[in-house]
Amino acid sequence: MARNKYPEETVEKILTAARRLFLEKGYEKTTIQDIVDQLGGLTKGAVYHHFKSKEEIMDAVCDKMFFDGNPFEKVRGRKDLNGLEKMKEVVRLTQEPEWSSLSRQSLPLLKNPRLLVKAIEDNQRIVTPLWLELIEEGMADGSIRTAYPKEAAELLSLLDTLWMAPAIFPATRDGLLHKFHCAGEIFAHLGVPVIDQEMLALADKFFQLLPPETL
Repeated sequence: MARNKYPEETVEKILTAARRLFLEKGYEKTTIQDIVDQLGGLTKGAVYHHFKSKEEIMDAVCDKMFFDGNPFEKVRGRKDLNGLEKMKEVVRLTQEPEWSSLSRQSLPLLKNPRLLVKAIEDNQRIVTPLWLELIEEGMADGSIRTAYPKEAAELLSLLDTLWMAPAIFPATRDGLLHKFHCAGEIFAHLGVPVIDQEMLALADKFFQLLPPETL
């Protein structure tokens, strides 16, 4: 079958198939051929026309998930939450099964410096300003009192993508939970108590779903 003449549709098919396989089989066990086999006749050449590697596909899948289900957009217009409560809701949303499953698999960032740099740049360009917006909203409504809004925003954006990523810092299930407790103390001292007992209980429930061995 000829390659789909509508590039956007082809990319959508590739990302949909890849996300399903990454969730079902895991990133490492999914091959480009596995993805091709799900594309209804599209060829491997069609995939490589849009993506140079499986790493690029995973990167695009994560980008699409973020922008399609952007947790910051979901809380932005809510009038029933103050700034701090919106931050907690963002944390809760990012622990939902599909989102967190892909996050746990992560990209092999240490093996691909280009993707590591892109992850850091995306944090600086996209995620940090979104955290800062909520922190400043909390400062305005009195739910947050900090002298370090910018620094706290930067730390929050790096927490999940880098420090809590097993691909960067290998850790056991208990080790990840211990890190989360540590992060809670750090942000409490900064005056941004986003990780309180409710969040710790949520994290404990989430991490119990992970295998106990080093990830």
